[in-house]
Amino acid sequence: ERALRVGDELGGHIVSGHVDGVAELIGRVPEGASTRITLRAPADLARFIAPKGSVALNGVSLTVNEVSGREFGINLIPHTLEVTTWGDAAVGDAVNLEIDTLARYVARLAEAG
Repeated sequence: ERALRVGDELGGHIVSGHVDGVAELIGRVPEGASTRITLRAPADLARFIAPKGSVALNGVSLTVNEVSGREFGINLIPHTLEVTTWGDAAVGDAVNLEIDTLARYVARLAEAG
């Protein structure tokens, strides 16, 4: 995608393209019209992932559905599966994980307390 210009609408979360770590794809099952993907985050990054929060996985901005410890789930709609590399993703794959920038700053501010 092209970079934002001054005055452009920001319709999602900010993705920098800097990979923070690698998650493991541990589940992939059909769920209605979508596909449920379950991943395991590295221990040092799991605390930044929250339900209804954002992550970038293999460069795709996605919404987190649920979190349990280091594991988290997302749903992919057919369009996303067709126009990204997610259509070929399989259990056991390594997935580039970028944490939401806002989540990082909030955690840092909370630590400074």
